[in-house]
Amino acid sequence: MRKNRFLLPAVPLFLTGSLLAGCTVTAASGTATSSSSDSSATTVADVDATLTAEQVLAENEDATTVTEDEWNTGTETTITLDGDTASVDGSGVTVDGSTVTITEAGTYRISGGTFTGSIVVAAPEDAVVALVLDGATIENPDGAAIAVTSADDVAVQLEDGTTNTLSDASSYADDADVNAALFSEADLTIGGTGELVVNGNGNDGITSEDDLVVTSGTIVVSATDDGLRGKDSLTITDGTITIDAGGDGLTSDNEEDATRGYVDISGGTFDVTSGGDALSAYTDLVITGGTLTLTSGGAAGSTVADDASAKGLKGLTYVVVEGGTIEADAADDTVHSNGAVHVNGGSLTLASADDGVHADTALHIDGGELTITESEEGLESAAITIAAGTIDIASADDGINASSGTTSTGGGMGGGGMGDTGETLTITGGDTTIRAEGDGFDSNGSATISGGTLTVWGPQSSGNGALDVNGTLDVSGGTVLAVGSAGMVVSPSTSSAQGWISVAASGSAGSTVQIVSGGTVIAEYEAEKDFASVVFSDEELTDGGSYEVVVDGSTVATATEGEAMAGGMGPGAGGGPGGRP
Repeated sequence: MRKNRFLLPAVPLFLTGSLLAGCTVTAASGTATSSSSDSSATTVADVDATLTAEQVLAENEDATTVTEDEWNTGTETTITLDGDTASVDGSGVTVDGSTVTITEAGTYRISGGTFTGSIVVAAPEDAVVALVLDGATIENPDGAAIAVTSADDVAVQLEDGTTNTLSDASSYADDADVNAALFSEADLTIGGTGELVVNGNGNDGITSEDDLVVTSGTIVVSATDDGLRGKDSLTITDGTITIDAGGDGLTSDNEEDATRGYVDISGGTFDVTSGGDALSAYTDLVITGGTLTLTSGGAAGSTVADDASAKGLKGLTYVVVEGGTIEADAADDTVHSNGAVHVNGGSLTLASADDGVHADTALHIDGGELTITESEEGLESAAITIAAGTIDIASADDGINASSGTTSTGGGMGGGGMGDTGETLTITGGDTTIRAEGDGFDSNGSATISGGTLTVWGPQSSGNGALDVNGTLDVSGGTVLAVGSAGMVVSPSTSSAQGWISVAASGSAGSTVQIVSGGTVIAEYEAEKDFASVVFSDEELTDGGSYEVVVDGSTVATATEGEAMAGGMGPGAGGGPGGRP
């Protein structure tokens, strides 16, 4: 039984236990920080952030793909376009002025010069119809260029070496049933090795009210609203796709069936520019391959209206990325889910005017390469887990923020200044680097580090800290270096199994920072910013040992393992100096 398919009204979140990505989460969070009319009002709470692409897709209804074996019987009817009329060689077609109507199952080759009119498929409900576009240019100033009003399955085959162009009306009535340059009420599959240019002048470029599948071909779409829309699902396995859309670039928007409304991309090359979301799924967005270049809402330097959504990748229940190369630049969250985000493969380079990656309920990273070059906050969710992968974050505010949206996510509140509200931030592996102007590594609840490498080049402002944890910061493994200002320094818990030091130590960007014990250099780093404090934890540190922090060859501080710097803040300790009992 699919357990992750209900949307809950937004309510304040007061988490009363540990939220771990990978476990079913049953609490709902409040409004997300991003501006979005369709994604900030609801939170999907019952999700498992560790689900793979295969597992997520298995819980959806299979998409219908019309294969060549189904439609290519070797017999074709030829439709030759000529001005505002057409001639037909074969059966199953009627011509009435500038309207060509296909009434039977079969294969129809459409060629000729520029045609001012429309191709209508009105075949029996069990019919399989193939349209072979062979150098066709269809312009309809009064409606859709191609409209499938009835059939079972329809294939559009792009003949090798040809360019085919579809253009529709400049506007549609609000209640129009047909409202795209290429419109289908039936399952629609587009393939072949030719090119299809679509001008969606009045609304969408290509729309299927059922499943829309692209298997190959070169497709170029400009659309007033959405570029490619499959209401029940949108599946792309290959092809070269260029979209310039005033609305969403690629979308599936079935709001009524929990097993539909998903987008599945496993291959292809994409260049998508959208006024709305670049990729948008009402339920799940799954990416396992392909090369995607996405720009939404005018990119990270732009502003999104409060009632708009201009995200890069959006899946309201799940976003799962297991492969592919993605470069996304968004005026909103670059990756967003009201439920869970799972990254375990691929390469993502993200720029955002808001969050680089945002998941209302849970965010799980256990593979891949994730680089956030620009963001307000890098990663944000109520439960964040990093188990593997390479993560590099640049942020104007918090680098990683475990937040439910019920408390301030910005700077100005140091560790211990607020109570633990139940969020979790967990690192068990991977290589994570944070460059933050606000808090670097921030949890409104607790945080645990048991493996991997965490490097934080934190803020220079004394109102923020490289580490900021309201509850307990427990370190039992891995390597942690947190360098930043001295005003809000948080140290690991005194009960942490692994040793740590916390000192006031100043240096400049480019300085060489060494942790030294008895003349032996345990660790060495080159500072990326000016700094006034250093927190370090590694298995090399011994209980109660004495260590020197050396900057550019000069000892600037001496630290005892397990003792917080004077004026530092132990998590949950209300700001008093910490230290092992």
